[in-house]
Amino acid sequence: MDELMKLILAHIYKYGPDNPWYMARRLMGVSGWAPKYDVDEIEAACKRLEEIGYLVRFQGSLKRSVTSSVKPWLKVKAKEMGTKPKGIYYDLTKEGRKVASQLYKELKKNENHKDPHGE
Repeated sequence: MDELMKLILAHIYKYGPDNPWYMARRLMGVSGWAPKYDVDEIEAACKRLEEIGYLVRFQGSLKRSVTSSVKPWLKVKAKEMGTKPKGIYYDLTKEGRKVASQLYKELKKNENHKDPHGE
C-alpha cells in the first residue's frame, strides 16, 4: 500500500465519507482551494482500496452531513440545495476501519515526534 492510500484511509477515518475531488484539496485537514494532490491519482487509489476491500462507495444521504473537511459555507450550500453532493463518496468497510485506525495512530505518533522548529 502506498503513502497516498494510507493518507486516504486515515483521512476517511478522521473526517468520515469523502470524495476524491474534496480529498485532493483537503487530505488530512490541509486547507486551500488549489489541489495538493492529483484528483485522478486519488480516484485511482480509492478504486484500488475498494478492490482490496478497505473502501466502499457510500450509500447513505449526505445531506446535513457533508464531510467536516469541507468549509462551513459548503455545508450550508449543500443543505440549501437539498441534494446529495455530486461525485462518488467513499467510506471505510469494517476491515478498512481496522487498518485506518492503526494508520491514523501511526500518523499522529509521527507528527508528535517531529521537530517543532522544522529542523
